[in-house]
Amino acid sequence: MKLRRHNIEIFTISFLDIISSAFAAVVLLVLISKPLPNPLDLGETESLLKQVVSAESQLSDSARELEKKRQELARLQQINSLLQASEKGARKQVGDKTNQLEKLDGDLDGLSLVQSSLNRASIRPSSATVRDEEVGGIPVDSDYIIFIVDTSGSMLQIWNSVSKTVLNVLKIHPKVKGFQIMNDNGMPLISSYSGKWIRDTPQRRKSVMNVFGAWKSASNSSPVEGLEVALKKYAKPNISLSIYIFGDDYTGASYDAVIDSVDALNRNKITGKKLAKIHAVGFMSNYATNRFSILMREVTKRNGGTFLALPL
Repeated sequence: MKLRRHNIEIFTISFLDIISSAFAAVVLLVLISKPLPNPLDLGETESLLKQVVSAESQLSDSARELEKKRQELARLQQINSLLQASEKGARKQVGDKTNQLEKLDGDLDGLSLVQSSLNRASIRPSSATVRDEEVGGIPVDSDYIIFIVDTSGSMLQIWNSVSKTVLNVLKIHPKVKGFQIMNDNGMPLISSYSGKWIRDTPQRRKSVMNVFGAWKSASNSSPVEGLEVALKKYAKPNISLSIYIFGDDYTGASYDAVIDSVDALNRNKITGKKLAKIHAVGFMSNYATNRFSILMREVTKRNGGTFLALPL
């Protein structure tokens, strides 16, 4: 039997793998064992460490400074908010003052007594022994007079001036049969004389004016109620009556309703004649408006009276 020979290959795949692995190991050993080109010495390492510590310290200082700046910014923002609120309040106050000045300008325009009117119609007591028919443009021929006085807070602030004016108006009537004083709500100065006349004597005038000087009574700054009381309780066809209204403002609503009501009440149902002359005196207080003068000019015009406006 003939034996078959086999060909043996030396360089097989397994052999090549082993050779490649060995070569790679040699290369790796060379790379690992290669020294650093510039190895750091201990001095340089310590210097770098100090730089790191210094940088951290500066960073901490910067963080603290930044926090301070933030707190300062918050404080400034709060101050700015307060300043803006104060500016807004100041602007509102300026606007309110401007409105008040405009209102006062309107009041001055609405008041009919300027310097020329004062020269023409000043309220001064008559020195004549015989009663005049007219003083300063105001008829003073009535036997009975009624004072309707606004007793609101704004009028009480100028009460001395109001008292002097009432006294002067009373003096231009040197002698009357009776008089009455009530506030704009129709409440009498002396309650025991409600619905009655105060008899006119020098001593009685003095006593009543002393009481008037200290008078304080609730008021709504509207003479409508007082006028209605005066015309319903005191106005009679057989007497001559003058009504004087003193005030600085009118807080009611419609002018027409008041005018129509007064026209109806101040009329003799039989003859159609007026029962009373209605006069008015306007004061320029700190809270005065032109509403009082507007209403009173029309009321006095329709009822045979005179409207005077007096500055402080």
